[in-house]
This record gives sequence, structure tokens and C-alpha cells, in this order.
Amino acid sequence: MQTNYIGEILERKKLTIRDIMKMKNNKKIVAITSYDYPTTKIIDEAGVDVILIGDSLGMVVLGYPSTLQVTMDEMLIHTKAVCNANPKALIVSDMPFMSYEFNKEKAILNSSKFLRLGADAVKLEGGSEYKDIIKSIVNSGIPVMGHIGLTPQKYKQIGGYRLLGKNYQEAKEIYDDAVQLEDSGIFSLVIEYTAYEVAKKITEKLSIPTICIGSGPYCDGQIIVINDILGLGDYSPDFAKKYVDLKNIIKDAIINYKTDVENGKFPEKFWGMKSEDDRKKFFES
Repeated sequence: MQTNYIGEILERKKLTIRDIMKMKNNKKIVAITSYDYPTTKIIDEAGVDVILIGDSLGMVVLGYPSTLQVTMDEMLIHTKAVCNANPKALIVSDMPFMSYEFNKEKAILNSSKFLRLGADAVKLEGGSEYKDIIKSIVNSGIPVMGHIGLTPQKYKQIGGYRLLGKNYQEAKEIYDDAVQLEDSGIFSLVIEYTAYEVAKKITEKLSIPTICIGSGPYCDGQIIVINDILGLGDYSPDFAKKYVDLKNIIKDAIINYKTDVENGKFPEKFWGMKSEDDRKKFFES
């Protein structure tokens, strides 16, 4: 059974944006975040479709209060770590706050840095206000994943991390953004923390895949922050599902290690010098 499983992993081909686009109406897209080499290796062995190096790393890895503090340099370091794992999944890197807004040349240059490290695409937050910038990035040969609904980089402007699209005006604005972003050339669209009716209508309207996070079951796929499903950290959004309490498992392992050290039970194995003569000579010197 293990041999067959490993064989399946080895036989998987590297996914491209065309593969992801073909999944619409055919297969639910499975996407998840990752921020380092060893975690990416595990994730890819599980067979997910998309790995996102999210700027969420600012909060779940670096301890920042929000994603606004994440820099390009930090995103590039974590992107390189993920790409070093050579996953078969499509690799998408987040464009951090103020790395693309209102400057086409800067947006193209920063986007290109992720692809040079091995990423397959970039993701940027925002609606129709970034339509021209997205077109410029796409026209330069860089695939773009859109992101609408709750956009964490603008959480202060929208009044916090709240569900959007609960009224007609908000719902219409999000829908219109989705239509215009598809026209700008994005290959897929993340819809975050939005009333499910909005996500459902957008998914039915667009010819590109939609990937939900906290926006209901009607999208073409789902994405989640890996720390949430593993039970790491002190906070998870209401829409996340914890599949294992890894925080306490890790803590128990560390406590057991600490106890063994304090009681002289660790290390159990150790190695000495080659001969008694060498040992005697060493201690008498």
C-alpha cells in the first residue's frame, strides 16, 4: 500500500494554471497555505492542487498584528523555501501590502521576483481599482490570481475582519469586481469571507475557477491557512475547521523531552572514544 502511494506521488505531473482552469466544473480545487520547506513537502505528498505562500505568514509565522507589516523581502524568503521543495502543486505567492498598488512598473518588477524564485503565479488583493495594473502584470507574462471580498490588507478601511456582501450594495460591488477582474486576465479568483449567495452567483457567472475561504460551498475550490486546520496558534476564524490539535501534541512532546533531560533519561544513546588507552591518556593529560 505504501509503495503504491509513493508511486502515485512520483507519477503526479507538475500542475499549471491551465490545469487549474480546467478543473472548473470538473473537480473541486484543493488549496492551502505553506510557508517553509518541510511543511511543503508534506502538503505536496498529500496531493493538493494549489499551495499559496500567503502574506498570512505575517500573523501565523512572524507574529505581526496583521498582514500590513509583511515586506517583499520576507515574502521572497518564504517563497524560496516553498519552491525549494519542488512541489507538483501550483505555487502562488502573495503580493504584500504596497508592493503593486498604483504603479504598473513596480507591480511588474515585484511580481517577476516571485517567478524567478520558482513560483508559478502571484496573487493580489483588490477589485476593479487594480484592473489596469493586473492587465499589465498579465501582459508581461505573469499569471495572476485575484482576491476579492474581505481583503485583509484593507481591513482598516472596511471596518475590520467582517463578513461582506450581506446587503445588496456590497454584494453588487463584489460581483462587479469579480466580472471586471476576469476581464483583466486573472486565471482564478479567491473570494474571502463573503455571503455565500454572492460567491455562488460569481462562480456561476465566471468562466475561471473561484476558490472560497469562508464564503460557502459553492465555489470551484477551497483554500485555508494551514495553521488553522492543524490547530496551531491561539486564534482561528469561525469558518476554519481544526482537523488536529497539533499545538497540544507539540507541547506534550516538549514537556516529555524536558522531563527526560531533567531526570537524566535523555540522551539514551551516546558514543565514547575508540580505546581505553586513549580515554586514560585524555583524562590524565
